Formats: sequence, structure tokens, C-alpha cells
Amino acid sequence: MTITQLQYILAVAEHKNFTLAAEKSFVTQPTLSMQVQKLEDELDVLIFDRGKKPIAITEVGKKIVAQAQNIVNEANRIKDVVDQEKGFIGGDFTLGIIPTVMPTLLPMFLKTFITRYPKVNLIIKEQNTESLIRNLQEGHLDAAIAATPLETEYIKERPLYYEPFVGYVPKNHRLAKADKITPKDLDINDVLLLRDGHCFRDGIINLCKAPQNFENSTFRLQSGSFETLVNLADEGLGMTLLPYLNTLVLDGEKKKNLRYFENPSPAREVSLIYHKSELKIQITEALKDVISAIVRGAIAFQDVKIISPISKK
Repeated sequence: MTITQLQYILAVAEHKNFTLAAEKSFVTQPTLSMQVQKLEDELDVLIFDRGKKPIAITEVGKKIVAQAQNIVNEANRIKDVVDQEKGFIGGDFTLGIIPTVMPTLLPMFLKTFITRYPKVNLIIKEQNTESLIRNLQEGHLDAAIAATPLETEYIKERPLYYEPFVGYVPKNHRLAKADKITPKDLDINDVLLLRDGHCFRDGIINLCKAPQNFENSTFRLQSGSFETLVNLADEGLGMTLLPYLNTLVLDGEKKKNLRYFENPSPAREVSLIYHKSELKIQITEALKDVISAIVRGAIAFQDVKIISPISKK
């Protein structure tokens, strides 16, 4: 049994296809198939059911794949130990970011980070929270930035900042004359929401104490854009809530429609999350230090109440 064989079965488990797994592993398909078959013969079990399309993992195969992931992770730690001993911060680092954080946070820290750590090859992927958690578990991401707490056993969370919710209330709305708003002022039927699958949507629904399967009775909106929500609000279709950093890019006229919450302001906790195996922890720590230092100057709010991003099913 070799580390390479274990890497091959992880590739097949991920792609459910020997040809694609071989392509992603940079070997020929016969070579990969032979090594997987050799491991199955050695263990005297079938890891994959080749009679199904896409290829299925057998019950014992699922246990072997899970253990293989642990072994490959631990093998990768050897290089981490050497890098940390040498004080080296470099190499490939894949970072996932949720869509409601990516447009505002990434421009704030990216240039500073790559200038400070030029030997790090930062690979950035925009993914929803569910995908981030799965990819962290499967080793496809080194770290991620997401709204927390997530209450996931194998993931560590390091808070970066607390971002208040801000109301966007257009003219002629019932709350337009209010200086400050409270959660009790909100009517879920009057709040424009992002499409299902966004944790910010789940946070607002939790804030309003509404059922998680809520749908507007007049129309259904399938948008992942805060800009769209703002424009619809301006057309008189309701109000919306924005993360604080998104309000900084609004023009002067639109900023007049912002309404802040009374203290403690509802807010989301944005954290750097990573697998408890702590692979490439020296890069993770460097990333946390850069982001925390930059955002600390942008968000001065202290008196906040963290709203859970977890869907209440």
C-alpha cells in the first residue's frame, strides 16, 4: 500500500470516473486503474462498484476512502513540519470564500497579502457555505472565509470580524422616517432576500424569526446580488438588509436610504475556517493576521448581537 495508491482512490472517489481521475492526477488511465486494482487485490475487497455509472463507492470502500483522506493529510503534514521549521511561507494555498463576502473583502486584503507573501500561490474559489464545508473535509480547500458559527465538528473557526446588518429603506417606505430600526420593526414579507442557499438569507430569516421555507407570496426572487435587491427596493417592492461593508460602495443618494439598527446591532460573524488537521497552518495564520489588521480599520462597531447563519430546519 502506498500514498500514491491512496491518492488515486481519493481521485476516483471524487470524480466517479477513472479517466477523469487519471487526468486530474496527471497519469494515464491504465496506470491509475492498475494501481487501484492492485490495492483492492492486496486488501481483498472492492472499493469501487464499476458496474454502475457513475462509479459507486462500496460500503467498505467509503470507510477506506475516509481513512485514506486522513493518511494523505498526515503525510502532507511532513512538508508542513519542514516548512514551519524553516519559517517558509509559500506554495499553493486554495481559499474558498462565500459569495456575500467575496466582492467586499477580497479587494481589501488581496494586494497586501500577495505583496507581503509573494511565495504563496493563492488560489481563490467562490463557493456557498455547504460546498466550503464539504471541500474542507475532502481536502480540496486549505481554508475558507464564511459566516459562523457553523457547529461542524472537524472544522476550526477563527473570527476575523463582526459585520453589522444595515437596513436599506427606500423613500415612501413605512420605516423611511425612522432614525434607527430594531428587529421588531421588520416584517419578513416586506424584506427582499437573496436566493435560497445564501447564509446571509438564512441569517435574516433567523433574525425575523420566520419559517426557513419562507417565500414571498407576490413573487419569487432568484438573485445572489445585493445590487439587485437595492434596485428592487428603489422600485417600491420592499426594503432589504445589507452587510455593512456593502454599504460603503453605495453612492451618495442611496446612502441616504440606509437605516442602522439600535444597539446591539444584529451582525454576522465572519471567520477564517479550516480543517482541524491544520495543514498549511503557517499560511492560514498569515492570512488571518493580514485580514484582521485591514478590516479592523473599516468596521468600528463593537456592540453587536451575532445572528446564526445556520438554516433552522
